[in-house]
Amino acid sequence: MSKSILVILIGKRKEEAVKVQQILTAWGCIIKTRLGIHDGVLDNCSDEGLLILELHGSKEQKDELTRKVSVLPGVSSKLVELTVD
Repeated sequence: MSKSILVILIGKRKEEAVKVQQILTAWGCIIKTRLGIHDGVLDNCSDEGLLILELHGSKEQKDELTRKVSVLPGVSSKLVELTVD
C-alpha cells in the first residue's frame, strides 16, 4: 500500500490563498482528501496556512501540481510518498 501526500505551507495566506485555490481547483480530480489548518479566528486570523492533500494520479501529475504551487511567492510545498509492504 502506498500514499502520496502533498504538504503546502502558505506564508502569506491572505495574499496567496486565492492563487493556491485556483491551482487546486484545476487539479481537483487528483485530490482525494484535503485538510486546511490556520491559527486564529475572526479578527485574530493568522497569515500562515498549512494544507495537507492526499493525492491520486500519475507521478507526473503529482510532481506538476507540487511544482505549480511551489513557484508562488511565499508558498512552499513538498510531496511525500509513503509505502508499507
